[in-house]
Amino acid sequence: MPPRQRLTPADRRAQLLAVGARLFAVHPYADVLMEEVAEQAGVSRALLYRHFPSKQALFAAVYQQAADQLLAQTRLDPADSLVDQLVQGMDVHLDYFVANRNAVLTANRVLAGDPVIQTIMTNELDMLRTRLLAVLPLADESAREAVSGVLKSWLVFVQVLCVDWLAHETCTRTQLRDICIGAVLGALRPLLTEDPAPDWGPTHGPDAAGRP
Repeated sequence: MPPRQRLTPADRRAQLLAVGARLFAVHPYADVLMEEVAEQAGVSRALLYRHFPSKQALFAAVYQQAADQLLAQTRLDPADSLVDQLVQGMDVHLDYFVANRNAVLTANRVLAGDPVIQTIMTNELDMLRTRLLAVLPLADESAREAVSGVLKSWLVFVQVLCVDWLAHETCTRTQLRDICIGAVLGALRPLLTEDPAPDWGPTHGPDAAGRP
């Protein structure tokens, strides 16, 4: 065990979260041991359990931190086109999913029934839906409610599809991103006052429009 450093409680918690995030990213949930977290952090197991009473609590804190960071990195600027915003948001999330495959699979499969994990996911999806609603051209409150329902269903669709892709990789990452974006554009068009992506049709995606 490396020599223990004296840290403030906040800094110690941040250190433990960093170690936990690294281990949960590269190992299946069952293979991550609290003893290993303590050893890599250079602390006693007693100190680790003082901050996080269980492995499940540590994982939940790691996943909450990741959700907060993903929301902070997801840019929804009304000055950008809807497609540009969707591409940026999908890329941010897919970057994290690919780099933290085991953690994402843990949250969505191993701990899928955990109420804390479910709350983290629900809150993140609700925040993304609220942000999207704020940048869409809506005619009235009735249209807002209809669009909100579509976005709620679409975000769950994206979550399920991306988790399945992590497990099986049945298409390329770019194809996955474009499937998700095409799905929401097709669902939203009948509900909006103007076409949110006139250059995006069934025969061409972002590559045809000159996007990456």
